[in-house]
Amino acid sequence: MIAYTVLKAAHVVAVLVFVSGVVATSLFLASMRTPEPHAISAMKRWDTRVTTPAMLLVWALGLTLAMMGHWFASPWLIAKMAFVALISAAHGVNSGRLHRRTETARASGRGVHAALVLAAVAVAVLLVVIKPT
Repeated sequence: MIAYTVLKAAHVVAVLVFVSGVVATSLFLASMRTPEPHAISAMKRWDTRVTTPAMLLVWALGLTLAMMGHWFASPWLIAKMAFVALISAAHGVNSGRLHRRTETARASGRGVHAALVLAAVAVAVLLVVIKPT
C-alpha cells in the first residue's frame, strides 16, 4: 500500500511538471513575435531536460499504477489515456515548433493553444477522480 501511495504521489508531481512545461511552451510560442535566440535556447533546454523526462515519468508511473490497480479494462482509463496521448501530442507539436525556431528565425507556428492542453488535463483528472463506469 505504501509503494502505491508513493508511486501515485510521484505520478502527480510528474504530471504537474509535465503539464506546466507544455503550457509554458504553448504560451511562449504564442507570445513570441520576433524570435529572441537566447529565450528560445533557454526554453528548448527546459523542454529537453525537464518537460520531456517528466512526460516519460507520467507514462511510466501511470502505466505502473494502472497495472497495480488492474484497471486496463476500465473504460475511464482508456478514455483518460486518450486525453494523456492528446497532451503528449501537444507536447510533441510544441517541441517540434520550438526546435524549428532555433534552426531559423523565420520558422512559423504558434504551437498548441494552452487552453486546449488545460481542457484535456481537466478531463483526464475528472476521469481519474470520478472513475465512471
